[in-house]
Amino acid sequence: MESGRAIIMGASSGMGFRIAELLLEKGWKLGVAARREELLQPLKNTFPNQVITARIDVNDVEADKQLLQLTEQMGGIDLYLHVSGIGKQNMELQPEIELGTVETNGLGFTRCITAIYNYMASHGGGQIAAISSIAGTKGLGAAPSYSATKAFQNTYLEALEQQAHMRHLNIRITDIRPGFVATPLLGEQPNYPMLMDTNAAASEIVRYVLRKSHVHVLDWRYRILTFFWSLCPRCLWRRLPIR
Repeated sequence: MESGRAIIMGASSGMGFRIAELLLEKGWKLGVAARREELLQPLKNTFPNQVITARIDVNDVEADKQLLQLTEQMGGIDLYLHVSGIGKQNMELQPEIELGTVETNGLGFTRCITAIYNYMASHGGGQIAAISSIAGTKGLGAAPSYSATKAFQNTYLEALEQQAHMRHLNIRITDIRPGFVATPLLGEQPNYPMLMDTNAAASEIVRYVLRKSHVHVLDWRYRILTFFWSLCPRCLWRRLPIR
C-alpha cells in the first residue's frame, strides 16, 4: 500500500507524531487524534491539505463515536494505527498507576479497536495496526499492569485476526511489538537497556505496517531476547530481577 487514508490514535508526541510525519511524507491523508489536540497543530501546519485533527481521549466513553465521526470526515479509512498507551514501572504497586494503565491500555484500546473493526467489517475492510510491546511476552514484576495489558493487546489482536478469517472479512491485523524506545513514555530514566532511537523505530514500524505484517518485534535484539524469554520456565522466571 503506497498511500491512502489513515487514522493515527495517539499522534501528539513521540512515536505517534513521527509515524504521522513519515506517512504524510509518503502522501497519505491522515486523521490524527489525541487527548491534547493543540499538539497536533504542527502536523496540520506542515501538511495542511493532508491532515484532519481531532481531540479524542480513548478513556472517554464517547471516544468510539468521536473516532467514527473522524472516519466519516476522512471519507473512509484504509489503515487505523493505534499508538495511544501508557506505562510505568510500579514496584510499590500503587493502585492509581495499575488502574489507570488498565483503563487506557485495556478499555481505551478495546473501545477504539472494536469501533474501527466493526466499521471496516461493514465498509469493505482495511488494516488495523497497533503498537503493543515486548512487555506482553511475560509478566514483568517491575510493571505488572503494563505487561498484563500488553499481553491482553497481543491476544486481542490475534483473536480479531482469527475472527476476521472466520467471517471472511477483508481486515488485516498488524501487531507491532517494540522494545524500549526513547520517547516521553519512558520519562527521564536514561538507563533502559538496548534503547532504540525514535526515528529509527518509527521508520521500521512504518515499513512493516505498510508490508501488512501480522506480528513484528522491534528490533532484532528484542527478537532474540523475547525468544529466550518465551522459553524460560515459570519456576526460573519468577526469580529473575528484570526491570
